[in-house]
Amino acid sequence: MKLTSKGRYAVTAILDIALYSHRGPVSLSDISDRQHISLSYLEQLFAKLRRQDLVKSVRGPGGGYLLNRSISHISISMIINAVNENIDVTRCLGKGNCKKGSECLTHSLWLELSKRIDEFLNQITIAELVEKHQDKCTPISFVGDFDDVLILDDLPA
Repeated sequence: MKLTSKGRYAVTAILDIALYSHRGPVSLSDISDRQHISLSYLEQLFAKLRRQDLVKSVRGPGGGYLLNRSISHISISMIINAVNENIDVTRCLGKGNCKKGSECLTHSLWLELSKRIDEFLNQITIAELVEKHQDKCTPISFVGDFDDVLILDDLPA
């Protein structure tokens, strides 16, 4: 299985909107700058995401994109499917035509793996990714004795 940049970038862009839309609509140029994704590539992805009603555009000054659903109702699988990403790990793309019109010996294994990957990605929501991101970015609070702590302000210039 190979999840290409199309699916990864779409998930990244949706997560970016979820993290920054509290300020209002998020522009594709802002996403492009923060995530280092080509603006023209984002435009192509967002046309597909918009058609699947995952995002909505806001025109005019200060315009951009907002999520069209709650972050708890957008799964990673929905995003990947919206941009027509194929996560099928069977060589025959699920059509049972692996070897000259018949299934290969391991076809059912790869088909089951594809189903499990989709189930896994369907269980993960943007809300969970936002929470994980915020947990990583939360400042550490210290409890205990500070006698051995070096204060950076006390260092010689």
